[in-house]
Amino acid sequence: MIAAPILPGSWRPLSTGGRPDAADMNDQHTSPASATLRRKLFDGLRRAEQAVLTRPAPKSARAQMKFLLTRTEGSTTAVAERLGVSRRTVERYRSGAATKPQKRLQKALVQETEARWQPQVRAHARQRSVTSGGLVISCRASFGFGPEGTSDAGRMRDIMTAVSPLHADLILTARDSGATDDGLHNLVAEAIADAYFRKHGGGRAGLHVEFKDVERLDISF
Repeated sequence: MIAAPILPGSWRPLSTGGRPDAADMNDQHTSPASATLRRKLFDGLRRAEQAVLTRPAPKSARAQMKFLLTRTEGSTTAVAERLGVSRRTVERYRSGAATKPQKRLQKALVQETEARWQPQVRAHARQRSVTSGGLVISCRASFGFGPEGTSDAGRMRDIMTAVSPLHADLILTARDSGATDDGLHNLVAEAIADAYFRKHGGGRAGLHVEFKDVERLDISF
């Protein structure tokens, strides 16, 4: 599992079984504590996505150069412009005639490679999660529950649950579309409530779940 530790803080309680729409997520207030949680959540999702792809990003200068060329349909001119070098330099690294770039070129190679590697990692992870895999969420937080419209006194629980591809799609879509901190967090809360307490709409479908005081949140694909 890829850990995404969340600093202690409170999430806005989940009031009903309804999922927040785009307007709800855009109108909610964002606090500094919530922004910190957002950064941790984003970091956890990124690491989880990277773990899905078993082949690591190219590390050597030659491998990085060859990868960048595949992203530009073999255009040495395009790669040279992105890196701020000559076409001859690109060709020398592609052929292996040059292997040890100076600091400026080395930094540019790393930045350009990572910028183009991450989208394909994200696409691979997303396809897997929203079609069959879903997400596995592990957390320690305060949960209170009862019939709809009520909530028993909450207590701290350690929970691990697999959430559905539908919830995974909602979370990743919100992340990619710039949802507010509270909106994104509430989607995660709803996913946990549905998977662990309501059991995907089974006999406890009307259960009201309160989710707050999050101490830890780990995510994996």
